[in-house]
Amino acid sequence: MTLETYPGLALERRGHTALITLRNPPAHTWTRDSLAGLTRAVQALEADPNIVSLVITGDGEKFFSAGADLKLFAEGDKALAREMARRFGEAFEALSAFSGVSIAAINGYAMGGGLECALACDLRVAEEHAQMALPEASVGLLPCAGGTQWLAWTVGESWAKRLVLLGERADAATALRIGLVDEVVPRGQALARALAMAQAVDKQSPSAVRACKQLIQSARRRTPQQALANEREAFVDLFDGANQREGVAAFLGKRAPVWQHG
Repeated sequence: MTLETYPGLALERRGHTALITLRNPPAHTWTRDSLAGLTRAVQALEADPNIVSLVITGDGEKFFSAGADLKLFAEGDKALAREMARRFGEAFEALSAFSGVSIAAINGYAMGGGLECALACDLRVAEEHAQMALPEASVGLLPCAGGTQWLAWTVGESWAKRLVLLGERADAATALRIGLVDEVVPRGQALARALAMAQAVDKQSPSAVRACKQLIQSARRRTPQQALANEREAFVDLFDGANQREGVAAFLGKRAPVWQHG
C-alpha cells in the first residue's frame, strides 16, 4: 500500500485498485492545481500495469465535491475562465479515458464540477444523503467539464435538460431511479461498496476489461456498423495475449485464473 499526495487530493494504491481521495476542505472545490494534480495522478495510474480499477471519493462525510470555487469567476476574467475550462477538460477527460474501471463513491454533495467528475467515471455509488446537481446556469455559467455530454449519455436527454436547464437537484433516490447512480448505500458505506466493486474487477481479465471498456465507450462516436466490426476485431486481438489462453485453461481446469498485467 503506497500513498502519494497531489494538490487537493491523495492517491493510494491497494493491490490492483487505486483510491483517489479529494482533500480540499471544507467542500473539496477544484482549483487549477488540484485539476492538474488529478490529470497527473490518472496518467500515473495509466502507466502502472498493475492497476485495473480506480475509486474516487471525497474526504469526510458531507462533500464529494462542490465543484469550482465561484470566487474565481467573480471578476469576469475571460482568460482565467478559458484556463479553468481547459484544466477541467484535461482532468476529467483523462479520468474518462482511464483504461481500467473507474468508480465514484459519492459520499455527500456532488455539485457542478463535482458531479462532472463522478460522471467521468464508469460507475457511481451514492450514499443515501447525497445530493447531485449541475447548477451552473443559475449563476450565469454552464457545465464545461463534460456535464452536458456525459449527463445526457447517462440519464437521457430529457432528464439532462431538467437538471441543467431547470436547475433541478437529484437526491440519491431520484439519482438511482433515473440511472444517474448505479447503487445507493447507507451513510458512510459508499467507499466500502465501491472498493468491493473494484475487487470484482480483479476476477476479470485485465486485457478483456480494457478492450470492452473501449468498445462500450466508442458507441458514443461511431456508427453501429463501425462498432460491431471493431468488436469482432478486438475479440480476435485478444488471442495475441496470454490472458485469453489462461482464462480458457482456468475455466476448463476448474481453477481461478492467474492474470498477467501489462
